[in-house]
Amino acid sequence: MTQALIELSNLGFAWPGHPELLDVPAFRLEAGETLFLKGPSGSGKTTLLGLLGGVQTPNRGSIRLLGQELTQLSAGARDRFRVDHTGYIFQQFNLLPFLSVRENVELPCHFSKLRAQRATQRHGSVDVAAATLLAHLGLKDPQLLGRRADSLSIGQQQRVAAARALIGQPELVIADEPTSALDADAREAFLQLLFAECREAGASLLFVSHDQSLAPLFDRHLSLAELNRAAVVTEV
Repeated sequence: MTQALIELSNLGFAWPGHPELLDVPAFRLEAGETLFLKGPSGSGKTTLLGLLGGVQTPNRGSIRLLGQELTQLSAGARDRFRVDHTGYIFQQFNLLPFLSVRENVELPCHFSKLRAQRATQRHGSVDVAAATLLAHLGLKDPQLLGRRADSLSIGQQQRVAAARALIGQPELVIADEPTSALDADAREAFLQLLFAECREAGASLLFVSHDQSLAPLFDRHLSLAELNRAAVVTEV
């Protein structure tokens, strides 16, 4: 069997003084795969994403990303590994309001020499990489690049957040409820753009959402409640 991009085995996590929150016997995400993961309340979604990013470490078990066992790295090394290889699109986008659109998109390249190098190799410069990604995601107006992020519409902020996650070709893109503020047509249009950019960059997409209607658009879909034997789920 080929090496998965993400591979979890016998994963267990509990906050101090609390019962086990995650009990995941096995999970794989293949290179280049798009996966819809339904993450209802109580299923351990936020904690799982924190573990995949190396923000937390499990009480037991294995987390391998690109063949690297995250539990064997120091906290600083996990942070460096995360910024080199993972792009995040957050539910609230988490753009820095006082920075311009271009500065927000280029931010990962200031923290990761690897992503800056990849962006430069592919596009000639980090600036061109940012402008190209934004154009592919529907933000083609050059004047927009210099505007403050907090002056944008919700749909524009979403695309800026996606460009920031994708710049420098991280192998994994994690999207946590990024379409919750959009109507159905806008959600599907954004997803098609996101799929196209992930394919072009060779990235895998792990997309977490309550919105089951989006699931058929992905290569594979499953529920975290099915993966996590410790989940006490409240469907919303």
